[in-house]
Amino acid sequence: MHVNAIDINAGAFPTDEYYPFNLEIMRKTPGLELKKAVSFFVGENGSGKSTLLKAISTACGYYIWQGVTRQPAFTNPYEKYLYKHLTVHWVNGRTPGSFFAAELFKNFSVILDDWARDDPGLLDYFGGSSLVAQSHGQSHMAFFKSRFERKGLYLLDEPENALSPLHQIELLHLLRDMSRDGHAQFIIASHSPILLALPEADIFSFNHVPIKKISYEQTDYYKVYKEFLNNRKKYLSDV
Repeated sequence: MHVNAIDINAGAFPTDEYYPFNLEIMRKTPGLELKKAVSFFVGENGSGKSTLLKAISTACGYYIWQGVTRQPAFTNPYEKYLYKHLTVHWVNGRTPGSFFAAELFKNFSVILDDWARDDPGLLDYFGGSSLVAQSHGQSHMAFFKSRFERKGLYLLDEPENALSPLHQIELLHLLRDMSRDGHAQFIIASHSPILLALPEADIFSFNHVPIKKISYEQTDYYKVYKEFLNNRKKYLSDV
């Protein structure tokens, strides 16, 4: 374990009108206690789980690779500053780490490919092959396998997005092995009932205010998938 708690200092929020400071879940959750090496964030889209994950990454000092940027029609002056109101409690001092999001990974892969033209040895840290030349799922797994061997705190935003069910099971085993070895800790926002089945993980639900720890069987993903698979004819008859 590298981090055992994260405080959300809502009393110092600069506004209650703009996202994410206007989210009730941020204002009423004092923090999270992390007792296991793998923690999942679950909840509906827009619940704030990815926003908190990015803020934790920034508060830890980890760089977040950006994709193509554009000038939005409306600029929220507060959107990126939640990290200033988080306190990260390190167990034995700050450790290295990284943030991963599927929608930003392509940009990272292209930049890595450009660097590898001058220094081909860089690819040895990512499985030995160009990430651009592989499928999305293959490149993601190559990255995970090479990166997670190193000591660190890893924040993953929906890592299952490009993965087939078989690759999700492969990632499930990788998370279990790397966290058991003691060098890696994971905080993951996910919609995958396969990844969430990891028995050694804690699951934090953003569908409750404040954020609440729940069991695997209490997640909406487990309930919906189980209901669909058990009664798929009923659902398909309505299509």
